Order: sequence, then C-alpha cells, then structure tokens
Amino acid sequence: MCANAITAKNRTSFVEPPITPCMPWRIQQLKVLPDYRLFVRFLDGVEGYVNMKQFLFSDRAGIFAKLRDLETFSRATLVYGAVTWPEELDLAPDAMYEQIKASGQWNLDG
Repeated sequence: MCANAITAKNRTSFVEPPITPCMPWRIQQLKVLPDYRLFVRFLDGVEGYVNMKQFLFSDRAGIFAKLRDLETFSRATLVYGAVTWPEELDLAPDAMYEQIKASGQWNLDG
C-alpha cells in the first residue's frame, strides 16, 4: 500500500490507518452501465468496459449468477480499488486491467 494522501473516496472507514490503493491496476472510478456492463478507470488512467452479460447467463456463472438481478448488479461499488458486490462478490482488478489495457474492454465469456 502507498502512503498517498487519504481521501474518503474508495476506502473503508473501519481500517486504521485507512488503506489507499496505489497499484496502477487498482480501479479509481466505476460506473454501472445498462446491459450488465461496467465502465472502469484505473489509477494510471487506463479506462475501458467490462461486459458481463454472456458470463452471467452461462452455466459457468456459479455464485455470480446472483448478479443476474439488475438491482443487485447495480449495487457494484469499489473496495480497495476492486469492483465488489454484496455477499463478497468481486472481480480481479489485475486481470481486468490487462485485458482493458490491451483492447479497451474485458469480455467475461460464458
């Protein structure tokens, strides 16, 4: 972790001292989009889209099948620079970063 200035954005309040992610593959901005898509911007400025629909409606969705409910999907948030949903569901930001840096998007396939 980095010793950067602490901001209220993108950290949890119960950790002392607060943790501020600084790895370039940590996500700085998240926006939930229609059709099971996300827009993300990483700390180093790389940005792109995550397409989850095909994966979520496949037999491989497993625990992520809960995100088929649009209300649940829309509750995506950032925790320590990773996309996270209730019930401890999250996406690996490092894998997401590599795909988005290469092509501008990460398509999770079913």
